[in-house]
Parts: sequence; C-alpha cells; structure tokens
Amino acid sequence: MTNFATDASLALTAPRQAGPLLAIASGKGGVGKTTLAIAMAHAFARRGQRSLLVDADLGMANVDVQLGVSAASDLASVVAGDLSLAEAVNCVGEGSFDLIAGPSGSAALAGLDLENVNRLAAGVTAASMAYDRTLIDLAAGAERSTIRLAAAADDVLIVINDEPTSLTDAYAFVKTLRMRDEGACPFVVVNNAPDPAAAHNAYLGFAKTCESFLGFRPPLAGIVRRDPHVPQAIRAQVMLESRYPASDAASDIAKLVRALEHGVTVK
Repeated sequence: MTNFATDASLALTAPRQAGPLLAIASGKGGVGKTTLAIAMAHAFARRGQRSLLVDADLGMANVDVQLGVSAASDLASVVAGDLSLAEAVNCVGEGSFDLIAGPSGSAALAGLDLENVNRLAAGVTAASMAYDRTLIDLAAGAERSTIRLAAAADDVLIVINDEPTSLTDAYAFVKTLRMRDEGACPFVVVNNAPDPAAAHNAYLGFAKTCESFLGFRPPLAGIVRRDPHVPQAIRAQVMLESRYPASDAASDIAKLVRALEHGVTVK
C-alpha cells in the first residue's frame, strides 16, 4: 500500500501541531471538505478526544444530512437568540463527536451581518473550551463571514484537489485570510487524490504560488486517496470509518489526524 501521507521532500523546517480549534476550508465547493471534516471529527473522537464539529457553512449547511441525523437545534436558533451555542449541541452518537448543525437546506444565514458573525465566532471559541478538539466546517470560498470564522480558529486546514480551479480558488482564500492575519499559515490536505504524482504536483504548485506571492510555504498535512467507499458511505449516511474502517481513505484520514496532533513537518 502506497503511503501518500508522507514525503520527506515535502517536509517545512520544524514540526507544528494544529491547535484545538481547527477550521476546515476550501476555495471552491466539490472538493470533499464537509465529508473530510466529518471523518476527521470522528477520527479525533476515536482517539479519545472529546470533539465538537460546528457546521458553519451559513449558506449550504449539510453535515446533519450527510450523517443522517435529525438535529434538534441548529445555528439559526442561536443567531435568532433562542439558544446559546452550548444549548444547540447535538450528540451524534455514543463514543462519537458532538455537532452544532447549520441551517440545513436553507440560505437564511448566508448574508449574516458582520456583527452577528463576530458573535458567532466568539461563541464558537467559548464553546470550544469544553472540548479537546473543535472543528469548524466553513463555507467554500472567501466570503467575509467565512474569513472571519477562519480567523477565530487556532489553525486552518485548506482542502484542495488536483483541479486547477481548486488551486486558484484555494490561493484566493489564503490570500484573503493573510490580508486579515498576516501570520496565518494554513495546513494543506490534498483530497480525492487519483495517484501520488498528481497529489504531490497539486501541493507543490499550490505551495510554490503561496511562496512566490505571499512569502510563506504552507505545510502539507496529508493526502487522502480517491476511494469508492467514500461516496458509498455518503449515500448510506454513515461515517466512513464506521462502515469501511479498512478503506484507503479511512487510513489516510487517520494519518492526517495523527500528523495534526503530533506535528506536521514542512521542509
């Protein structure tokens, strides 16, 4: 089995661990960001960490749909002032992670004003204090609300694939984030990789662009192989590792989570 997740030639000068509040971002939709966020939250939980997943895609939230759960409350109730973030937590299942669902099937929060976005960011930060690991599934793109929520996290994981539009849009996200926080240094994961060469080329191209125009080289946290078990798990509305624990993608996500816990090395 090829180890996609490590390559000494892609390693930065010193290992860096991801903080406990991690935002999952992508420049464009369709790269598997939400599926990856769910699988990562599950993997952290299985490693004994009390984990929370916040579906902060304010326009197209669908974590609860992918999981096949009926959330009793969501962010719409929080923004309306009916519930606190802590009161909006849903338990996905015993031994798994907690979820704060987004307003599924509704774009009601897509145009949320900055004051409410700031309140939401502060609330997520406060809620994360009760957990070992909190993941924020952001909306795709670089809208103001998305960047604000990303800036509230300790770290950002940007999800790319080998499509040119994925790389250009991910660069636009990182550039916008760096305009707000010049010290931001997102981790990178190449998702749905068809083969090692395509994955490494995608990362190297993205890293070179960031290095040339933004003055930093983002660390590669991992590569997740293209795996037919992933769409099968989505269709069945079950978590990948529960249904297909020996699958290539589940193995790669476990490596990704370990790398984020113990330090990503970037040369």
